Amino acid sequence: MATKKLLIVESPAKAGTIKKYLGKDYTVMASMGHIIDLPKSQMGIDFENDYTPKYITIRGKGQLLTQLKKEAKKADVVYLATDPDREGEAISWHLAEALKIDPESNCRVTFNEITKTAVKAAIKQPRKIDMDLVDAQQARRVLDRIVGYTISPILWEKVKRGLSAGRVQSVATKLICDREEEIENFTPQEYWSIETVLHDPKSKKDFNAKYYGEKGKEVKLNNAEETKKVSDAIANADFVIEKVKRGQQKRNPQPPFTTSTLQQDASRKYNFQAAKTMQIAQTLYEGINLGGKIGTIGLITYMRTDSLRIADDAQKEAVAYLTENYGSEYVKAKQYKTKKNAQDAHEAIRPTSINIKPIDIKDKLTNDQYRLYKLIWERFAASQMTSAVYDTMQVTIDANGHTFKASGSNIKFKGYMTVYVESTDNKEKKEKMLPNLEENQTVTLKSSEEKQHFTQPPARYSDATLIKELEENGIGRPSTYAPTISTIVSRGYVVRSKKQLVPTELGFVTSEIMKNNFSDIVDVEFTADMEKELDSVEEGELNWKKLINDFYPSFKDTLEKAQKNIEKIQIKDEESDVVCEKCGRKMVYKLSKFGKFLACPGYPECKNTKAIREETGAKCPKCGGEILVKKSRRGKVYYGCEHSPKCDFMVWDMPVKDEACPQCGGLLLKKQGRNGKIFCYNEDCKYERKLKDEKK
Repeated sequence: MATKKLLIVESPAKAGTIKKYLGKDYTVMASMGHIIDLPKSQMGIDFENDYTPKYITIRGKGQLLTQLKKEAKKADVVYLATDPDREGEAISWHLAEALKIDPESNCRVTFNEITKTAVKAAIKQPRKIDMDLVDAQQARRVLDRIVGYTISPILWEKVKRGLSAGRVQSVATKLICDREEEIENFTPQEYWSIETVLHDPKSKKDFNAKYYGEKGKEVKLNNAEETKKVSDAIANADFVIEKVKRGQQKRNPQPPFTTSTLQQDASRKYNFQAAKTMQIAQTLYEGINLGGKIGTIGLITYMRTDSLRIADDAQKEAVAYLTENYGSEYVKAKQYKTKKNAQDAHEAIRPTSINIKPIDIKDKLTNDQYRLYKLIWERFAASQMTSAVYDTMQVTIDANGHTFKASGSNIKFKGYMTVYVESTDNKEKKEKMLPNLEENQTVTLKSSEEKQHFTQPPARYSDATLIKELEENGIGRPSTYAPTISTIVSRGYVVRSKKQLVPTELGFVTSEIMKNNFSDIVDVEFTADMEKELDSVEEGELNWKKLINDFYPSFKDTLEKAQKNIEKIQIKDEESDVVCEKCGRKMVYKLSKFGKFLACPGYPECKNTKAIREETGAKCPKCGGEILVKKSRRGKVYYGCEHSPKCDFMVWDMPVKDEACPQCGGLLLKKQGRNGKIFCYNEDCKYERKLKDEKK
């Protein structure tokens, strides 16, 4: 009689994919994430009993747990195949406890990719639950619970209800507020430049050169007077090539993606928020039905990772593919060095098979899935390719004792750039090669332009730059970057302005309270050291309860002082120009988890609220009403008529105001992105023009 086996994973999508790989002897079920956790309504930690967590079955999961218990009793073997990280290990441990499975038995199964080969190989090598991983997760959970459930009530009492003060989110908010203060306190410094267009009589080509200094030494031009003095001196001077330096420069490929670098590149290239990137990556990891012989398969490896390691088999497959398709001169197999505190049990994010080319499966993916898979595929392929090589040329020019410099480059061998170009590469390598200049040669001045500049303040953080800052400072881990940004936005500490993260008054007030009363919690170095200690727990070098005990007593003293010292702060709601039609007061802006809305300040006497009306300036082609900016339930911006639902006009592309279609007089729409265009809403009219042709 065949042995009946039960395999438990976290998500139904993953369960569906894996079920197709295993025979009829396997039942595959999903726990739907955590099934047991700390209670939401209370601290859930027994401080008198060595910080023991008080775990409960999550509300609404009782029936699912009963089903899991029922199936576990029927099965001869139960495998726990939750995600291969600390949180996944903790979920498996909770399931083992609930289903009365010995955690020391070989019940735990992990795989880094959801392919038939990987899943079947993993089942052949079950292991016991790794309690060091579990304890590291317990330590993080208890630590975050202590901080959040003790500081948050103080913020509710002193500022407003609904605030929270998580460990990592408080540091992230502080970073954003500190940057805003830098910008506000920044004093611009004036400086000038002189840019010339020079002509080479031999090649009859023009090239650009910039003022550098005097007699080879760098000199800064601080004002108009200094600049004009140089301009007058070079007006009729001979421009003599003093030095020509030719060379080659290599540009090396970047390693495959980690969680943070994937989020950064997706933000820069596609304007994806970190949470959206992870949501799409999750679907690619859990499995896509490609049809035919392949069927359903996970397209990428596990997407919460800070490792750069590449499996040997994956590397060999990549080398074979690249050699066949590009030639051996483009191939250079390489393993990248993973940083010290990375969870190297994982791999970098890569395609499960480089032979599954993005273009071949485009019709099986949504547009966003395709773009993200293509990004991951190209970055991985490029990581195993040779460097790009540039011919470079640097020229020093003398004009009446004044030094000018020019540089140029030209790509000689594209190498990895044949497949993938980083978002930063495009900006850095736009210069062209200079003419074939020689030393002591004279070139002529065609034009000279004096330009006034002012130093710029540091840029506000975007999703990409904040994630980079958090990672570089050792704050948080791959699984925390996206939730951290989502939380500080949803709490109203930060708002998004285009791509920038801008602190609100509430963010400033909360951050100031944290800095003045809980300096350790928002200290970058302290938070990074805490992450290192959590890593030590994972490595079995530190007892997790000792970590909590080292932290809590002094934190408790700080908490008691803060409760006494923090004064109540009244944050006034921002007043709008909209008058409440029910009581005549000017309405104020409020914030909910769905975004900003207008509310009457006379609450509770007057409970009037309304959505914020944002007009595009364009008129509805169906009824002539105003076209408004709206948001779907999932937060995606669209454009609809003010008379909805009576008028059903709705588009995803931005309406163009103050311009009608030159062919039919209809509404024009603007599609953003790499292939951006302006086109007519009228389906019968084929008018369109490319955005890149627009006048700047």
